[in-house]
Amino acid sequence: MSTAKSRLSGLLGHFTGSKEPRVNHHTLSPTFFLPRAAAIEPDAEAIYHVTANNKVLRRNYLETADRARGLAYYLKKHGFKRVGILCPNTPAFLESIFGIAAAGGVNVAVNYRLKEDDIAYIFNHADVDVVIVDQEFMPIMQAFKREKPNVPIIVDTDTDATEGELTGPFDNAVLEGLQYDSTTGGHGWDALESQAADEEDIIAIAYTSGTTSKPKGVEFTHRGCYLAAMGNVIESGLNPKTGRARYLWTLPMFHAMGWTFPWAVTSVRGTHYCLRKIDYPTIWKLLKEEHITHFNAAPTVNTLLCNAQEAEKLPNPVQVTVAASPPTAHLFEQMTNLNLHPVHVYGLTETYGPITKGYYLPAWDHIPLSEKYQKMARQGHGFITSLPARVIKTEVPEGTIIDVERNGKEIGEIAFVGNICARGYYKDPEATRKLFAGGVLHSGDLAVWHPDGAVQILDRAKDIIISGGENISSVALESMLVTHPDILEAGVVAVADSHWGERPKAFITVKQGKHLEGKDVIDWARNVSEISKFMIPREVEVVPELPKTSTGKIRKNILRDWVKGANRD
Repeated sequence: MSTAKSRLSGLLGHFTGSKEPRVNHHTLSPTFFLPRAAAIEPDAEAIYHVTANNKVLRRNYLETADRARGLAYYLKKHGFKRVGILCPNTPAFLESIFGIAAAGGVNVAVNYRLKEDDIAYIFNHADVDVVIVDQEFMPIMQAFKREKPNVPIIVDTDTDATEGELTGPFDNAVLEGLQYDSTTGGHGWDALESQAADEEDIIAIAYTSGTTSKPKGVEFTHRGCYLAAMGNVIESGLNPKTGRARYLWTLPMFHAMGWTFPWAVTSVRGTHYCLRKIDYPTIWKLLKEEHITHFNAAPTVNTLLCNAQEAEKLPNPVQVTVAASPPTAHLFEQMTNLNLHPVHVYGLTETYGPITKGYYLPAWDHIPLSEKYQKMARQGHGFITSLPARVIKTEVPEGTIIDVERNGKEIGEIAFVGNICARGYYKDPEATRKLFAGGVLHSGDLAVWHPDGAVQILDRAKDIIISGGENISSVALESMLVTHPDILEAGVVAVADSHWGERPKAFITVKQGKHLEGKDVIDWARNVSEISKFMIPREVEVVPELPKTSTGKIRKNILRDWVKGANRD
């Protein structure tokens, strides 16, 4: 029963606008997942890794949390707030993600496949005051070092040692931080920011690939990363009924913060199997011997994995979260036959990675296989921690938001609203304004909206080929070309045509041990395949390898340059 004092206090609050402090609330930050995991199950295996000195490293959650804590105190001691990361998928990278945030800092992870001038641009643009670099990538730091000679660089040697001559500056920084904590009262995680002071603060700046312009820094918030990670736990099934998740790091951690999976896997106390590089024999070895339960990979990686010599059907199912370029129904059939079960998601750096999922429905067990896999290849519906994805009209004034018909035919742009849309672009208000014009996040991807509410990508606007008044989706044509039994991958772009305006040209790679000529593919497309006549490529060129981004997307801009006669070295 309320007292007179409490009733008067409540009445006063109506007039003053003051509120009682909320006791049922805490700020959302995924950094909390690491000390939580260490407290619940300290001996659970957090990390498996084959180091640069070719040693198997296994580290439990207590050790991992201690190392992240040591890094955090090192950064606090020296006052570092904006920390660059240039590393492959190593324990140091994973520990840095948690340690930087725990120190109240912001991490800026960069693609190590970029040119050194682009790396320097990103670190300069992001205002980093210290950089953690894997020893292998020190040579591509030269441009940044020339421009910012006073910014410290902490080198990780990625060995199995934590002390002694095999250790490097990163290990020494961790040790210095742990000693600093000890000598200043031994407060441990209690004096760190495992829960952010403000959940809308930036936890990371993730840079876009910048294939056609300078990379843009996407601002990730604590709250957004927390909710995106929780979405991935649910949508990718990271909390199995028996055992624990054994997650293989085929996806680069630098790409949209590993789609928030560093936090998601840690939240369920799963094991992170770190990989310095993609190596298909090694991946198959780990799948078979370490009983991997989950990994994420672009369609390109899955295509090459399915066609590797070591490929064979696994005894237990593996959940494979597939995103980046749109996958084909043919690829999903190949994967399923190997017991690699695709979880099809779609998203952008601006949406923390995945934001839609192609949900598998039991009713699909009773339809023809080809139709089932076509439905599985759709981008689907919005995540549980987001709001429904929409497809909006494009031929309208900027800021005008009108949905297309849900008929699977009318083409529009995918748009998003909800919790897992990033805050904006760092130091770029005009680009941020355009991104959110009309109150939705614009993806730039063209799609149709099916009657059941699922969205399906056709292309990015610049990749649609207009031939004689017909719109040809390069994605759709690529998916049909790879059904040829000898074609491994296909990339399609437009070439000029004096009669039709544009016609498609296909670049293909061929499966190992097979041989094809371009004319063979055109004959097959014309006489055997189900490819519509107006879509048949004017030219097909067989190449050793297709140019790709770090996340496995085919670089259509490079293919267009090839069409114009650019040097291919």
